[in-house]
Amino acid sequence: MVGRTTEETRGVSLLGNHGTKYEMDYNPSVLETFENKHKENDYFVKFNCPEFTSLCPITGQPDFATITISYVPNIKMVESKSLKLYLFSFRNHGDFHEDCINIIMKDLIALMNPRYIEVWGKFTPRGGISIDPYCNYGQVNTKWEEIAFNRLANHDLYPEKVDNR
Repeated sequence: MVGRTTEETRGVSLLGNHGTKYEMDYNPSVLETFENKHKENDYFVKFNCPEFTSLCPITGQPDFATITISYVPNIKMVESKSLKLYLFSFRNHGDFHEDCINIIMKDLIALMNPRYIEVWGKFTPRGGISIDPYCNYGQVNTKWEEIAFNRLANHDLYPEKVDNR
């Protein structure tokens, strides 16, 4: 079978919708899923969002980041336009960098229960320092729980040069 049936894409309403509303504050309800047609395979899906913005909860100044989300799907997968709108909804949301990254991961876990997921935020420097929070999760009592621990434990063994931002 090639393509997807109407049944398989039920619940995907934002893709192709020309009347898309851009939420101006944090809104996880815009996230949509579709069925993983390859449940028998372990594979990564990776999203890069180089234009993420949120607000400092103290000063209200904008924070800019590249957000990378990698996950191994289980039954459901996140629809990319809904993810874009969800990440955009942080634009006027005031939270620390670490909080934003953990919130994103937890919302995606609640949405689709992936086998494994990691979220990494690479924030541009403000005040002479950059902050790059990383979090991950592997399903409990599966090989992915151990993989999550190992990836976290070995996450930043080879730090990058920071002059590329």
